[in-house]
Amino acid sequence: MSGLFSLEGRTAVVTGARSGIGRAIALGYAGAGAHVIAWGRTAAVEEVVAEITAAGGSAEAVVADLSDLEAARSTARSLARDRQVDVLVNNAGIIRRGASEDVRYEQWREVRTVNLDAVWLLCQEIGASMLERQRGRIITIASMLSFQGGRQVASYAASKHAVLGLTRALANEWAGRGVGVNALAPGYVVTANTAPLRADEQRAAEISGRIPAGRWATPDDLVGPAIFLASEAAAYVHGEVLAVDGGWLAS
Repeated sequence: MSGLFSLEGRTAVVTGARSGIGRAIALGYAGAGAHVIAWGRTAAVEEVVAEITAAGGSAEAVVADLSDLEAARSTARSLARDRQVDVLVNNAGIIRRGASEDVRYEQWREVRTVNLDAVWLLCQEIGASMLERQRGRIITIASMLSFQGGRQVASYAASKHAVLGLTRALANEWAGRGVGVNALAPGYVVTANTAPLRADEQRAAEISGRIPAGRWATPDDLVGPAIFLASEAAAYVHGEVLAVDGGWLAS
C-alpha cells in the first residue's frame, strides 16, 4: 500500500490486540506496512504476532494487564523510551453488565480503570514522546455509548463518555504540536463483549432493526477507518469522533 494511506515505516501500538477489534486493527496495520506492537493481557497475544509474521508482516508482543495501572504506566514508558511509536490505538476495554442499583463499586472501578485510567496513562506516556518529535497519531476507541446511555451498563457508558471528552481535550492541546488525537466509535460489533446481547433474541432484534445497514459490524469493518486516522490522509483531522455504526446514529 502506498500514498496517503500507507503506514510504511511506522510503528503502531495496539492494545487489546489478541481478539476482536484490536486483532483486526493489528492485522490491518501490518498489512498497511506498519510494525505492530500487539499489547495483550496475557501471552495469548503472541498468536496475533505469529499470524502477522506468517503473512510477511512485522510485529512483536507486549504483555501487561491494563487493570494494573503501575504495570500499564511502566510498560508504556518503556515503549516510549525504547521505540519510536508513531501510532497508539487505545482499544482494550471491558464491560460489566447489571442493573445499576446492584453494581458493586469494585465493578465500577474495574471498568473505569481499564477503559479510562489506563487510556489516560498510555496517552500521557507515549504522547509525551510524540510531542518531543512533533509527530504522532493517537486513536481511542469510543462507542455508541459515548453518545447514549445504554441499558444496564452504566460504568461502561460513563467510561466511554469520558473517553470522548479526553479525546477532544487532548486534541485541543496537541493538534498544534504535531500529534493528532481522534476516536473511532464502533456501532454494534460481533465480538465477545456483545455475545450476551446477541444471545437475547428480543434485544438483538431491536438493535438489528435500527441499523440502516441491515447488519451488525464485524471487527474488519473498523480496519479501514483505523488506517485512515493513522495515516497522512488524516493529517488535518483532530478531535474527530468517527462513528462506524452502519448508520445507527442517523436512524
